[in-house]
Amino acid sequence: MKIRRAEDRDISEILSLLSQVLTVHHGIRPDLFKADTTKYNERELSALLTLEDRPVFVYEDDDGHIRGYGFCVIQTHPADNILTDIKTLYIDDLCVDQAFRGTGVGSAIFSYIREYAKENGCYNITLNVWEGNDAAMSFYKNMGMQVQKTGMETLL
Repeated sequence: MKIRRAEDRDISEILSLLSQVLTVHHGIRPDLFKADTTKYNERELSALLTLEDRPVFVYEDDDGHIRGYGFCVIQTHPADNILTDIKTLYIDDLCVDQAFRGTGVGSAIFSYIREYAKENGCYNITLNVWEGNDAAMSFYKNMGMQVQKTGMETLL
């Protein structure tokens, strides 16, 4: 196994994993998330993979199959009126193939991202978890994350 930057040759397997993520989100919030689609299409994903400040990492098994990924965004707030100018690594999406959950793939990806963030001078790692995604919440807490803020809504 190895964790590396995603390449165009990984797109079809990444799209399959993106579909799994959407299925989870649609199951929790069908009022917000469409069924049977993905966050990015092939063209958008190919363009995304070229962006230096938006690294995408994949977990490749010994047979060359992608078993998980981490979509990241490097964020800064230069000259912001209220926020300090720290460098944050935001995990936009982290997924492990449902057939490989609980095998250490997610922990390996998260640890890799943590080291990448440290090596690149980041102050912290942030992410969002949808309410009701208890498995993800438990995983991130086990990785040492804690609640930073809470988003709230009221339906009309």
